[in-house]
Amino acid sequence: MRSATKQAGVCLHLSSLPGPYGIGEIGAHARDFIHTIGALGMRVWQFLPTGPVAYGNSPYQPLSIHAGNEMLIAIDGLIADGMLTAEEVHPLTALPHEYTDYSGLIPLKKKLLDLAAERFLTSAGPAEQQAYADFLAQHEQRWLHNYALFRTLKTLHDERAWPEWEPRYIHREPAALEQLTSNYAIEIARIKVLQFFFFSQWTELHDYARQHDITLFGDIPIYLALDSADAWARPDLLEIDEDGRPLAVAGVPPDYFSADGQLWGNPLYAWRRHAETGFEWWIDRVRHATTMMDLVRLDHFRGFESYWSIPASATTARDGKWLKGPADSLFDALKNALGNLPLVAEDLGDLSDDVVAFLSRLGLPGMTVLQFMIGEDDFDVQQIQRNTVCYTGTHDNDTTVGWFLGGPGDVRSPQEIEDTQRLVLSRTGGTASTVHLDLIRVALNSAAELCIIPMQDILGLGSEARMNTPGTTTNNWRWRLGDCRVTGVKHAAVQHEQDLDCSPQVDEAVCRTIRKMVAASGRTAE
Repeated sequence: MRSATKQAGVCLHLSSLPGPYGIGEIGAHARDFIHTIGALGMRVWQFLPTGPVAYGNSPYQPLSIHAGNEMLIAIDGLIADGMLTAEEVHPLTALPHEYTDYSGLIPLKKKLLDLAAERFLTSAGPAEQQAYADFLAQHEQRWLHNYALFRTLKTLHDERAWPEWEPRYIHREPAALEQLTSNYAIEIARIKVLQFFFFSQWTELHDYARQHDITLFGDIPIYLALDSADAWARPDLLEIDEDGRPLAVAGVPPDYFSADGQLWGNPLYAWRRHAETGFEWWIDRVRHATTMMDLVRLDHFRGFESYWSIPASATTARDGKWLKGPADSLFDALKNALGNLPLVAEDLGDLSDDVVAFLSRLGLPGMTVLQFMIGEDDFDVQQIQRNTVCYTGTHDNDTTVGWFLGGPGDVRSPQEIEDTQRLVLSRTGGTASTVHLDLIRVALNSAAELCIIPMQDILGLGSEARMNTPGTTTNNWRWRLGDCRVTGVKHAAVQHEQDLDCSPQVDEAVCRTIRKMVAASGRTAE
């Protein structure tokens, strides 16, 4: 991540982008947001994992570590390519703009995407057919065909998890998979075409970001979802039994977010088996991620050194125990295969001396979150080192305004909230109405090589704009940069290429305020 100058960026997940079709997409509004970042004087766009989501809609529980989330495919792009019409997609415009209504969105958009895929299969021209053939040659054997089989089988089994399928499919009997491929050739082809749509649009977005000197900063969830194409394809790499049932599951012990800890439920890795293969699965995974993104955060980094193993029968994370991970052996294999990688370690929470030493040996930047620090009695901004990414808060935190006021789900007592408010105001010299700007200023003026500000904090939004509350399963991952949040939102790609004086998606006054703060900190993009 080393750069000659310190940089600043924005965190906004792709699903949170504005737009008329019920969810943020990787088309015109994503390109608009690239201009928004530049207009704010910043150069980095961080977002959450981009894989297809399932129950709970968490991007950290994707159905595939390689596939793209079909719900993010840009409808306007399909209209422009002649695969859909404006009349056909009109029902999507009735969905809410301020949040994602997944229950309303998914069936509507899936029907339209399937229609577009069928039209592509029957009417694509020679150039499109060649591009699709090239895509298949690159991805089909590595992951795409397996993903298409997995999604087809989930549909045939009423979306149940794969350990609940017919035994011949659980155990991937070759004859059964061959028959499936033959009997459901059209359905399988549609799934592959949708991935072609996603990656074609992603490549366009990535190229557009490069043209405007914007770094795309993505995220790798450390663990697989049990109900994923990857777990189904390689159960030998996980601590699960022959029927796909976890022997132990992942999570974290009690912490700031939850008194019972967090019971994630993901199967744990069979690290000895990974080592025997030379970590080839991980090498392929990281290669894929660093091809899609310019900078990649490794979620729950401490789990590579030691991880919390919870009995599969447990109802909370309290009864887990620490076990050793692969540590240096994995990262040595990655470096030998891929060279020096643009990685950031998510190293939040209580870390053992061994984890701290491990991160130091690797030299990877870690993370600093002001909400965890600035309200502490011993806080000193000088504690923030250069080799780190400094945040006001992350997707797992409340917004800065919500945190300051003590929003829903806050684990602090009223007295603790009041004490934090007093300390924050005394340290920033600000007021309750400017607390989001005051924390942004502290982050920008820190020594951290990179500073990332959630879009909600730039806009000064409260708890209603929180993206995720750890330990809960409802009303997460829904917030969007809707029309009611800011003024001056445009629903069209910026038509000019020159630098903007203000943002196409954010109120001009907000934009100018943040831009001046970035410039004053020495992180300006100019």
